[in-house]
Amino acid sequence: MTELIEANHGPHLQAATVLPDLLRSSDRWTDELLMAAGIPFEDKPIVTVGGGIGSFVTVDYLRIAGALSTDDISVVSNLERPWQTYEHLATVSQIARDNRIRSDSASRPDNLWGFPSYALSEAFRRRTPAPLAQVLAEPVFADFYTPRLGTVLESIEREANRIRYWDMLQRGDVELVRRRSGGGYFVLFDDRRADEPAYRAIRCRDVHIAVGYTGLKFLPELQRFRTERNDFHHVVNAYEDHEHVYQALRRRPATVLVRGGGIVASRVLERLIRDRLQNGLRTEIVHVLRTYVDGRHGKHVWARRKGRDGFAYQGFNYPKSVWGGQLKAEMRRLDDGRRHEVYEAIGGTTTAWRREWQRQMRTAREQGWYRTVTATFDGLEPHGDGVTARLRMAAGLLDVHADFVIDCTGLNADVTEHGVLNDLLDHGGARLNTLGRLDVGRNFAVLGADSGMGRMYVTGAAALGGPFPGVDTFLGLQIAAQEVTDDLARRGFCRRMGPATSLAGWLRWATGRQI
Repeated sequence: MTELIEANHGPHLQAATVLPDLLRSSDRWTDELLMAAGIPFEDKPIVTVGGGIGSFVTVDYLRIAGALSTDDISVVSNLERPWQTYEHLATVSQIARDNRIRSDSASRPDNLWGFPSYALSEAFRRRTPAPLAQVLAEPVFADFYTPRLGTVLESIEREANRIRYWDMLQRGDVELVRRRSGGGYFVLFDDRRADEPAYRAIRCRDVHIAVGYTGLKFLPELQRFRTERNDFHHVVNAYEDHEHVYQALRRRPATVLVRGGGIVASRVLERLIRDRLQNGLRTEIVHVLRTYVDGRHGKHVWARRKGRDGFAYQGFNYPKSVWGGQLKAEMRRLDDGRRHEVYEAIGGTTTAWRREWQRQMRTAREQGWYRTVTATFDGLEPHGDGVTARLRMAAGLLDVHADFVIDCTGLNADVTEHGVLNDLLDHGGARLNTLGRLDVGRNFAVLGADSGMGRMYVTGAAALGGPFPGVDTFLGLQIAAQEVTDDLARRGFCRRMGPATSLAGWLRWATGRQI
């Protein structure tokens, strides 16, 4: 199935290390162009670019649906493991492996059927009905049940071994995905197997892209301070390793300024408060919120979130109907204009209501070492062994001296700042939707990027704003993978997963049978 095409000068020619200008500027590539450039390529029916959880769940669906072997699929990634980025981001944002994440019990990246759920598996493993009782009582009488990070990662690893994920993985940094003259695509990457960096390519019929976020997101004022002052010690992002902050707080009293009101900010605050209470520290916390939420809010009377003490509360990233209820059906029917309005209504920064965390916050407020400020950043200046944050409030400017600033505003989702995605806008026929992400159809095919019989799919954060809102979640990635697999089946390139195929697949999964 796999044919390696060498450059026309013979197989021993050193592979190209510089991409010729003609290739970089051409919207469509021919086989002859790559051969002339000394770039060897091989054939695969489908390639997935990214290698994170988005790639993993798509490959999982394709392998379970059948008719596609490990020789038919390539995963091109600079990651060693599909959960590598997720684990890193979770860990640095203060979620340890034994902590619970913000994910539903049935949202299992390793199990497309969602049965048994995480709660049922935990109840069986611990031999206690407590997890099942929590699911039955949520969210009125108990917090939403959520799985532990370690449980999720271990289950993904088991499934990766079962579907022989490593046989499909090719390590490399993907540089470009270009349409091929005559149909299909070329995926160009820097081969990490080579002793020296060298370009290789895969010629494929279809390509799936799930590259996640572009990078860390900083407020402009904070980023300017870091770059101009070369100070990455006192001003940090919650999604980068900042353990030195917590270690410094153990050694001396200090003030920490936290910016943001989402789930990451709540995790950082939990760590700061827990460390002070457990270790007798004298940490002072100033929490800066752009918008202070003090009650139920939302545009629609029947779709309002709870709010209190500055936070907007919601169990998960979106209302549950996004993944399989009336909201999912409604979004598929709407045109771009109306869909944008719904995105505005259901969007916004939220965090989960957790009873233990609420108790900690109440203690911190009552003792006076945690306070909130409703303001925006106007600038940062060095101040002794720390910084002075100038905050713009409704009543005027306020200077706050802090030893550390932790920015919890999240990750950067701007597709124009990602090399591969931006190149698709310039050369691949892709276009932006109303939210500034890639415009995709109901099957997650990139509109305008088809190439003959070939089709390009994008799932994950880069597809937000399309007919399906919950793209950047475990269950959302699985729903997208199902849509991609069904579309490939309609086009005759894989088997459609019907009831019998699904049941047989589940039995193989439940017994741990490798496929």
